[in-house]
Amino acid sequence: MARLSERLPDNAEGDFYVDRSCIDCDTCTRIAPGVFATADDHSFVARQPAGGPERLRAMMALVSCPTASIGTVSRVDAGPAVAAFPEPIADEVFFLGFTSEDSFGAWSYFVRRPGGNVIIDSPRAIAPLMKRIEAMGGARFMFLTHRDDVADHEIFHRRLGCERILHADDVVAGTRGVERRLEGGDPVRLADDLLAIPAPGHTRGHSVLLFRDRFLFTGDHLAWSPERRRLYAFRDACWYSWTEQTRSMARLLDYSFEWILPGHGWRWHAPSAAVMRKELERCIDWMRA
Repeated sequence: MARLSERLPDNAEGDFYVDRSCIDCDTCTRIAPGVFATADDHSFVARQPAGGPERLRAMMALVSCPTASIGTVSRVDAGPAVAAFPEPIADEVFFLGFTSEDSFGAWSYFVRRPGGNVIIDSPRAIAPLMKRIEAMGGARFMFLTHRDDVADHEIFHRRLGCERILHADDVVAGTRGVERRLEGGDPVRLADDLLAIPAPGHTRGHSVLLFRDRFLFTGDHLAWSPERRRLYAFRDACWYSWTEQTRSMARLLDYSFEWILPGHGWRWHAPSAAVMRKELERCIDWMRA
């Protein structure tokens, strides 16, 4: 739990606050951008929530914080915020919330589909969330984009029986038990509407998942930058090869999609697949330069 004695001095005066345990993962600023902001190496409450809907968003950030760094001075019922997850995004795609410190606050997602639901990367294994996923039909697959964002994958597998999928080049001690290992650099058709695309760069075995030729779950490969107003790859968080990541990005031009859904950074919905392609080309030009 957040500690009032460790409240950061740049928090706005009032009920909500962030304490010194914040790791600056950016979860809160993406869930409730009108309330939270970042400065230096931490987030803080820039403005207290103004009313009911904004207060709910702030509480959703509180329960999703991977380090429990957000607190309230008063006693607040977290039930409605917990019940808000999985949060709908579009067309049976949901944000799972409850980010994990083990994944540095990376976002994970849930796709509801007739052929079996899919979890993309792992959130914290919170009982209410797992019950909600079960009520929505459980999960057939858990697609792990790379080795960094696996969090509580083992607990989800034991409870839901989902088949875990991870590229062989990113299998480490904690993921040796995954049921399916992708091999090589060719795309793998998991189902008619699901395509796993190896995208090495951030890590050697990084992969992305394309759903319905519309949604691209990008892990740590690609995100939207509101500050730069363009698609962006994390040059300072490329653990394997920037050259390979640039090549992987260029290969995405072979596919059509409108949504970018990353683990870190902001998601983005382009007006059309053509606009997304132009932005992707712009990103690749920047990477090559």
